[in-house]
Amino acid sequence: MQTRKLGRLNHYSSVVMFGAAKLGQVTQEEADRSIEFALESGINHFDTAASYGDAELRMGPLMKKYHNKLFLATKTGERTKDKAKEQIYRSLERLQVDRVDLLQLHAVGTIEELDKCTGSGGALEAAIEAKEEGIIGAIGITGHGHLAPATHLEALRRFPFETVLCPLNYRLYSIPEYRASFDELLEETRRRQVALRVIKAIAKGPWAEHQERRYATWYEPFDEQKIIDACVHFVLSFEGVAGFASAGDIHLLPKIVSAVNRLGEMGKDEYTQILSSLDSYESPFGSPTSIA
Repeated sequence: MQTRKLGRLNHYSSVVMFGAAKLGQVTQEEADRSIEFALESGINHFDTAASYGDAELRMGPLMKKYHNKLFLATKTGERTKDKAKEQIYRSLERLQVDRVDLLQLHAVGTIEELDKCTGSGGALEAAIEAKEEGIIGAIGITGHGHLAPATHLEALRRFPFETVLCPLNYRLYSIPEYRASFDELLEETRRRQVALRVIKAIAKGPWAEHQERRYATWYEPFDEQKIIDACVHFVLSFEGVAGFASAGDIHLLPKIVSAVNRLGEMGKDEYTQILSSLDSYESPFGSPTSIA
């Protein structure tokens, strides 16, 4: 499993992170099998959130056992200091650890949400306090939506976040306004040595209204191996992208790992041809007309 340096943090992270949203609604046995598969595959970066259903609870038994061998991140979606601090402590209990390597302000995809987090009495104050107490190692920020890159760029002007988790795939990057804001964020994270990781790498688009949802993901994912290979090659072609989070369904993880293990076998012309010729490929966030 290829690794890349996680910004200015002293960790070389597997280029695919275990996105634990996939564990939100599975049994403990299924969760254990998926985590063990990830570990055996060389994944050493696990990313979860308080809002991912029972994911933290499902991770707890094996995180207690393996935490010293991997990088563990969670997130708080609370916006006030008091509620965020409560959630951080609850996450530690559920994960059965006494600290996490990274705490991220979750789903901050607009300036309005950023204002809530970074204002007086906001969640950022809880994260700073938790870092001073030694129960978290670093502070990051995540976000969804077409405005996420611009929002995260502004976030870095307000506070020296150590990591950013932002959407990226071939379709999103083909939107001129999104591409411009993502490129600006990429340049700034490289300049500041901030670890930029990405999400939605294999998102095909929103589920159709009456479509059968074959996976636990909130968006429709690609599931054909060749297309997943192309998606993975695309997002990891960016110098400055430390890695990407696996999709939120345990059945997709083996295909994603398989794609990562073949990294470098598909050239730019090939993955561009595959992705540019797809008939049904849309932003997972719907119409991009809201991009500023």
